[in-house]
Amino acid sequence: MGTTADIAALAEGVKNADRRALARSITLVESGRADHRADALALLDAVGTNKQALRIGLSGTPGVGKSTFIESFGLMLTGMGKRVAVLAVDPSSARSGGSILGDKTRMDFLARDPNAFIRPSPSQTQLGGVARRSREAVALCEAAGFDVILIETVGVGQSETVVAQMADLFVLLLAPAGGDELQGVKRGIMEMADLILVNKADGDLKPQATRTCADYAGALRLLRKRAQDPDGFPKALTVSALEADGLQTAWDDMVTLADWRRAAGVWDANREAQASYWFEQDVRNGLLELLLDDPQTAQRMKAAQADVKTGRKTPAAAAADVLGPLQKRLGKPN
Repeated sequence: MGTTADIAALAEGVKNADRRALARSITLVESGRADHRADALALLDAVGTNKQALRIGLSGTPGVGKSTFIESFGLMLTGMGKRVAVLAVDPSSARSGGSILGDKTRMDFLARDPNAFIRPSPSQTQLGGVARRSREAVALCEAAGFDVILIETVGVGQSETVVAQMADLFVLLLAPAGGDELQGVKRGIMEMADLILVNKADGDLKPQATRTCADYAGALRLLRKRAQDPDGFPKALTVSALEADGLQTAWDDMVTLADWRRAAGVWDANREAQASYWFEQDVRNGLLELLLDDPQTAQRMKAAQADVKTGRKTPAAAAADVLGPLQKRLGKPN
């Protein structure tokens, strides 16, 4: 990349909804190289933040049919004339660091829709179900003029709530029960959900899906009412991605909630809080990188790690040894 002219041309391509320019831009912001990072920051500044899409975070248990749902839901939205971007995060191997990135093959029809854009990204072992630079990819998709951005997380878990820090609405997708579903989906993620959609409400599973939906509706009523919700939210609904049943109702509820939050000032407040959150995260990550790049600290860490491996010191004591000189440098007591 490199030159100011290159960055300006790429930014102009993004603002003109050039899909190739958008793909190249997301690749740039996801890069871990220091020179690419400088270019990425310049690019994000050049595209600006004037446009706002409806950001929908989507998480769900394994096997729930997230890809089928996104394809059916996305096709419904593009059929209404909306432009839809899908940012799908695939888990990275803890051993090799690789990811399958097969989301486009699972959403074949949506991938060929001219009003849709699908971008799979590796999680790179980042906790929270989203990639570290997912929020910047979201900003680029907004700059490209997409109306709806679907952010699909790795999979359901206690850490998956991080996606709520970059979405306007958080949708939890579940399958008809496997007995322990209410226990399996913990309170943390339940409290973050704006809509719970019980998928696969078709065929023989329809009665079970209805019962599961009723169970979740009851569970939601036990949670404390949130200030950012109108009456009736959060709520649980049944949908069938396979038969495209219930998708319109789900979309109507999403629009209703988003419109209410805009009118009540909740939308802007949430976006401001999210911006503050990611600012703090970037500062924390930057400080950690500076720390690890310091030769003296790296040497102390290597020695401390050897002590931990051989059992001469506990991890906590070894960490204190590494941080001690830094605390003295900053004038802080141990």
